[in-house]
Amino acid sequence: MFQRMLIANRGEIAVRIIRACRELGIEPIVAYSEADRDSMAVRLSDHAVCIGPGPSEKSYLSIPNVVSAALTTGCDALHPGYGFLSENSYLAEVCEHCNLAFVGPPAQVLERFSNKVAARQMMKKAGLPVVPGSDGSVLNLEAARDAAAEVGFPVILKAASGGGGRGMRRVGTDEELVRMFPLAVAEAQSAFGNGELYVERFLSRSKHIEMQIAADRYGGAIHLGNRDCSLQRRHQKMLEEAPAGLPAELCEAISSAAVTGARAAQYQTIGTMEFLVDSSGGFYFIEMNCRLQVEHAVTEFITGLDLVKLQIQLAAGDPLPLAQDDVSLRGHAIEARILAEDAAQDFAPEFAPIREYQPPGGPGVRIDSHIYAGYSPPPYYDSLLGKLITWGRDRTEAIARMDRALEETHIVGPKTTIPFLLAVLRNPQFQRGEIDTEFGVELLRKEPVLAAESGP
Repeated sequence: MFQRMLIANRGEIAVRIIRACRELGIEPIVAYSEADRDSMAVRLSDHAVCIGPGPSEKSYLSIPNVVSAALTTGCDALHPGYGFLSENSYLAEVCEHCNLAFVGPPAQVLERFSNKVAARQMMKKAGLPVVPGSDGSVLNLEAARDAAAEVGFPVILKAASGGGGRGMRRVGTDEELVRMFPLAVAEAQSAFGNGELYVERFLSRSKHIEMQIAADRYGGAIHLGNRDCSLQRRHQKMLEEAPAGLPAELCEAISSAAVTGARAAQYQTIGTMEFLVDSSGGFYFIEMNCRLQVEHAVTEFITGLDLVKLQIQLAAGDPLPLAQDDVSLRGHAIEARILAEDAAQDFAPEFAPIREYQPPGGPGVRIDSHIYAGYSPPPYYDSLLGKLITWGRDRTEAIARMDRALEETHIVGPKTTIPFLLAVLRNPQFQRGEIDTEFGVELLRKEPVLAAESGP
């Protein structure tokens, strides 16, 4: 097992990794930007090292700064968390050359999935169904128009190097495609340094389903159940559930496909296969997330496993500690992302100081957060204040606990998404489990003014 690990991330995930390290007997070292000097992660770490100014490109996204921090503090491993450099194959390669264990898949695996077009073709070759779309990248407007005409409108323009819901634009007509294509190319180039796009058919009334994968370096691969991540706004997830509540036969088919795809790619450690399920029950591979997911906690609740510790153990070379038949799913879990955003203003971010903070508690309630009273969230990063997770013996109990826990959560300072989340939980359609990727948008149309309170 590792002796000392650099945590090259921030916020709640840095705190989460610190706790896993402590339980494994690993000394956690936190890399922080100047803007995060007063963060909870820095307060909890055994040792912290500054890696640059507040802007992420000068700190958390700087491979030289991150690797230098690991080497100068005597670390033998580096955990990238999620976001930032977590799926960067070059960082994984540099770590290998510097005798630093990268807590994630090897560089060659990350490279296979870094381009969504190549990943789609690889999974199609492995026998997984993919969403109808262009055979490869569309290199110009005419190629995009031809592909869209072949699959039929509406379509989605996707960045080949995209991820996390970014670099996606829905297009309904050929005229709209002509207008949107250059904008999508520019957006992809700006966000990912690669303007390459591809075209997929837009599947209306679909569900966004994830399969949690765990794999070791010896060929072992299993799944740890599924998650429903359909509740989104602007392709960003707001609330996730496990299990997804799909028919047993469909669950088995998706599970089998996910494990097959992971083995075909020679995947290692923790990862997530993402699928769309259409209204007729057809399912399609869309991408692989080669990292820990923000929503990993709901899978932890229903499996009883610590996915962060498991990820670290697999990166250290341990074999999978359990077989597929050993995986047992119990109850239902829901995660709500509490963001410093104003839902009434199109989810505009708010970076105000946290004047008061009282987290919820009670049976079946967990809060993963990095905030505290007096903390000022820096304006350089995302707006996530914390993840509230509840567990119940069934979905009804998990929803009731989430409703109660959100009501208990007391944050004075920035406006938050708590009112929006409560509106979701209390919606009869959600309570019946009848949601898809368009539900969040439709809810906002019905309730356009959701007062985003900052607390009494």
